[in-house]
Amino acid sequence: MSRPPIAHDAVARTMSLSTFGRIAAAAWLPAVAGCVSLAPIEEPPQAVEVPARWAAGTGATAAAPGALAQWWQRFGDAQLTRLVERALEANTGVNGARAALREARALRDVSAAGLLPTLGASASAQRSRTGSGSTRSDFNTFRAGLDASWELDVFGGQRSALLASEAGVLASAASLGDVQVSIAAEVALQYIALRNAQARLAIARENLASQRETLQIAQWRRQAGLVTSLEVEQARTAAEQTASLLPTFQKSVDQSAHALSVLAGQAPSALAAELAAAGPVPAAPEDLALAFPADTLRQRADVRAAGFQWNAARARVSQAEAARWPGFSLGGSLGLSALTLGSLADGASFAGAVLGSVTGSLFYGGAARAQVGAQQAALEQSLQSYRAAVLVALGEVEDALVALRSDRERLARLKEAADAATNAATLARHQYASGLVDFQTVLQTQRTQLGAQDDVAGASADVSSDHVRLYKALGGGWAPGDAAAGAPGTTPQARVRRATPSAPG
Repeated sequence: MSRPPIAHDAVARTMSLSTFGRIAAAAWLPAVAGCVSLAPIEEPPQAVEVPARWAAGTGATAAAPGALAQWWQRFGDAQLTRLVERALEANTGVNGARAALREARALRDVSAAGLLPTLGASASAQRSRTGSGSTRSDFNTFRAGLDASWELDVFGGQRSALLASEAGVLASAASLGDVQVSIAAEVALQYIALRNAQARLAIARENLASQRETLQIAQWRRQAGLVTSLEVEQARTAAEQTASLLPTFQKSVDQSAHALSVLAGQAPSALAAELAAAGPVPAAPEDLALAFPADTLRQRADVRAAGFQWNAARARVSQAEAARWPGFSLGGSLGLSALTLGSLADGASFAGAVLGSVTGSLFYGGAARAQVGAQQAALEQSLQSYRAAVLVALGEVEDALVALRSDRERLARLKEAADAATNAATLARHQYASGLVDFQTVLQTQRTQLGAQDDVAGASADVSSDHVRLYKALGGGWAPGDAAAGAPGTTPQARVRRATPSAPG
């Protein structure tokens, strides 16, 4: 059988049952399973055509699903890797998503417990007095008992609730992955912004030093009577304008360092010393690793979460439909009664009862039917949300590929322009010192050099940022198998059977 274009690998987590619960489940589950038919966690109906290849992905090497889980290591920057790993461990958003996953698992266990019989115990002591005076009589009464009850899930309402809860666990696990993807990408983008600001700061300082040399030459030429004070003031203006850029770039450096500290779950200034030393803008290798569209949708955490939410909504429809039918329950009690506490174990009066009941609604104004309709509408909403997530995912990858291709071409042209501008500024400065060109030529070439070098730094950061956005769009940053993935198409019945031992004898 061919695999559907987008497959959700269900996350299987066996339910924790006590020894009593396991034996009881082994006894009653086979009888009930034949009465209940539940659909497995499966692929939502797909109304979006998924292309076989990306329109802008020519020349990229194919990546197997899951190969992009730690894409940040492809940049070859050890500090970036440390920052991402630190954020994935300590970020408040990631920790909040982990808590939400634990909550979903606990609620799933609550739903699972509803399928098992309940057993309660009670004990009481009573002192009574009858008569008065010489006919007064005092006596004690001690009682102990056990009560058991079990609601038969004949029409599958409780098991539908369990399926909805289990799909909710899967959705929470995928949502945790989505948060991890976003945090890893945000750390990388902020780190690139930090290195870019440091690079632009260094370029501004280098050009400022060159312009101050030109100012010194102009002052010497004025002292020699070769130029007027106008050229000196023009040179000073150019130098001060460049110097005014330094605080702006330094502000960007500090703000990016603050953002990285907060992403790592620390105070804004915690990483200032660690990030103070300038470093190059991290660059990804040219051999881009690119997953195919269908693999990308399997990899993307938000698409998987939307698919699991659809399964949960589908199970709630079945739960609402089952609520329209009668409920069946069994109950029983055992009791002991004695006049002394010691005689409870020997000589006590014994009482027992077994009760079977059927309950059903006769008239509630169509509330049950309306509830089914509401859940069906919620199911349609979840389906549209899933389709929207698929379309957004496809669009983000295509946009990222187009941006990467465009910025690569732009960077190549800017590098050529920056080399030419640097050569022109050097020649103009030497010729001005020799009196071969006027000062306006020097000023113009220096401004052009500063702008071209700054553009190269910005374009280099844009290319690196494009890689980050592309890897995020491809779903990189988490591993779907981390949540103990199971096989698609697994039913809750099968998972409960695997978690339940065979009945003795």
